[in-house]
Amino acid sequence: MKQIIFKGCGTAIITPFNKNGVNFEEFKNLIEFQIENKVDAIIVCGTTGESSTMTLEEKKQTIRFAVDTVNNRIPVIAGTGGNCTSSVIELTKYAESIGVDGALIVTPYYNKTTQEGLLCHYSTIAKQTRLPIILYNVPSRTGVNILPQTCKKLSEIENIVAIKEASGNLSQIAEIANLCEDNLHIYSGNDDQITSILAVGGIGVISVLSNIAPRFTHNIVENFIQGNVATAIEGQLKAIPLIKALFSEVNPIPIKSALNMIGYNVGIPRLPLVEMSDSGKEKLKNELIKFGLIK
Repeated sequence: MKQIIFKGCGTAIITPFNKNGVNFEEFKNLIEFQIENKVDAIIVCGTTGESSTMTLEEKKQTIRFAVDTVNNRIPVIAGTGGNCTSSVIELTKYAESIGVDGALIVTPYYNKTTQEGLLCHYSTIAKQTRLPIILYNVPSRTGVNILPQTCKKLSEIENIVAIKEASGNLSQIAEIANLCEDNLHIYSGNDDQITSILAVGGIGVISVLSNIAPRFTHNIVENFIQGNVATAIEGQLKAIPLIKALFSEVNPIPIKSALNMIGYNVGIPRLPLVEMSDSGKEKLKNELIKFGLIK
């Protein structure tokens, strides 16, 4: 069986910005909030962290800050993916050198490689690091889907240990679980499919929801794994209206608005993303009230 980096809820944490760049003071507050509320891992510089609009130096500083702040209390996973293989290797090597616990590597976007290209991309990166690698499949953003047979081949590489599956295709995810078994652990990449993916053998979620509800999201996974399936499903269903609001505009636009509403100062997304619409904010606020996160 492959190494398990974490089991449970990993938060795809946002990156707070201010006029000077990354707001590290508020980033520390967010990290401490996550750890205090039982989250099982922190994923930094992923999609939700707006890595695509961060400079290389900002990414390095943010990953290092997360590692230093967490200080081995829970795993830190760095989003090091991109559409240039050599650049992914550079950032992954850096992340390894400062002590991250794993790398989350998205499929190359825009250039939309073939399945053979995916095999070559990931195998080339894997040879250049000893870090455990989590594949990240999110075809709605990247324009390319990692097919189950490709997952099977990649799972034969020792340090490719897991996949964050955000395709939304439960049949495909079940096929990956069947083909790869314990050679490729599966994390849900969609907050509305946590229990569905756990039901076919998943071991957790890499979550947007947990930015504002870390303990709640952790408990969904923990309850399911401990056999309290009905309780886990109850939590999953309770969260659906809030999850819908959090994805009513492009992630991470709503989650940044939600964090500001509950009392943090995370700023607004960087262009080309913009602040949430007034109508969207109103709907999101109503769901946060119903969920008990604000009054």
